This record gives sequence, structure tokens and C-alpha cells, in this order.
Amino acid sequence: SLKYTSGLAVALAIVFLVITAGITFVKLFNGSIDSPRLLPNITDMTSIWNLFTAVPVLVTAFVCHYNVHTIDNELGDSSPIQPVISASLVLCSSIYILTALFGFLLFGESTLDDVLANFDTDLGIPYSNILNDVVRISYALHLMLVFPVIFFSLRFNLDDLVFPSASSLELDNWSIWDVFQFTGATATVCLGFIFPAAIALRDPQSIATKKDKILSIVMIILAVFSNIVAIYSDADALFRKHQSKSN
Repeated sequence: SLKYTSGLAVALAIVFLVITAGITFVKLFNGSIDSPRLLPNITDMTSIWNLFTAVPVLVTAFVCHYNVHTIDNELGDSSPIQPVISASLVLCSSIYILTALFGFLLFGESTLDDVLANFDTDLGIPYSNILNDVVRISYALHLMLVFPVIFFSLRFNLDDLVFPSASSLELDNWSIWDVFQFTGATATVCLGFIFPAAIALRDPQSIATKKDKILSIVMIILAVFSNIVAIYSDADALFRKHQSKSN
């Protein structure tokens, strides 16, 4: 049932957040955390493009359209669906923002694309290894419940099967950040913006107003434009990272 899996997933996310916040407060109290850089370091056009690589990840985090009907069916009564959606967005936003805040305060410039990977070293506090294990296990279980990434392994195996001699990109060097960048810039944008707008334009039941169709066209145009920008910035960042590793 979605009720139990969703509740457990949220609880595991809160466990991860509480532990991260607790470690941050302990280290702040001990004075062992350096002041983080608050603004991005923009030196050239490449650094500006790199800012756009975060957009697909944010889009992926907030796209939940395809779950609405399933949740609605579990509720039975459709009347509370709007409060459920609003509460879910507020809860998710709070967890995302607080996790990002405490994670960056804790690790600073050493924060990795996948913050989970940061919990693999000595945190500089008692019981560091135990806390690392708890964080990694809870977060791994959370991901298993809310966002299975099995398609990444399938894509890797398919690429190796179809293109065994390809060497332009080594997918085993991809991080979870790279995966979310490209899925957010392609599949997620389609699911969240292009497909719903296309359904409204098709309007098989003739219930969409002229305003709805205009908004749908604008949404598709903006989604396609943002797709192009995001894919270009993601690919540029990935190729540069690959070249730096090769050198």
C-alpha cells in the first residue's frame, strides 16, 4: 500500500535529515566547521552554464503528476486530494531545503554531487562510523522506496551490449547527479510539462478553454527551450569532466 511505503520513505528521509542536522550542530558548537561560500564562483561562460545543470535535478524532485491518480484511488474520496498535494509539496520542499542547508554547512566545499558519498569518511565526532552507516542505510532504503534507479543499470548494460567499442563516454564514471541531470532534462520535463500540455491541447472531451490551450502552448514552448538549454549545459559539463579525467 502507498500509505505504508510513503510513510516509511518520509520517516527515513527525516532520519537522514535529523542526523545530518545533529552532526552539523555538534560541529558548529565545537567550532570545527569553516564558513561556507554563499555565492557561486562565476569566472567564465562555462561556470554560468554549469548553474543550469541543477535545474533538471530540481525539476525531477518536484515532478509527481503520474502519482496523483494512484494516490487519489487510495484516498477513495477525491475531495482531500488538493490538501494532500499541497502538504506533500510543503513537506518535500522543507526536507530538500533543510538537507541542502545542513549538508552544505557540514561539508562546505567538499560537498559532493551525491551528498550520501560524503558520509564515507571520518566526520570528526564520536561514533562517526556508526552514524555513517545509519545515514547511508536509511538513505538507501529511502531511495529504494521513492525513486528506484534500476533504469540506470539497464541503460548501462544496454549501452555495453549495443555499443561495446564506444569510448566517448564511460557510463561507469557517471554519478547519480549526472543521471538526475539527464532524466530531469528529458523524461521528467516530458512527464511534468509537455505531456500534460499536449493532453490539454488534444482535449478529447472538449472541456479545455481557450486560455487553457494558450497556456498549454506556452508551457510546451518553455519546456522545449529549457530542455535544449539543460541538455546542452549537462552535456558540456559531462564532456568537460570526462576530458579532465582523461588528462
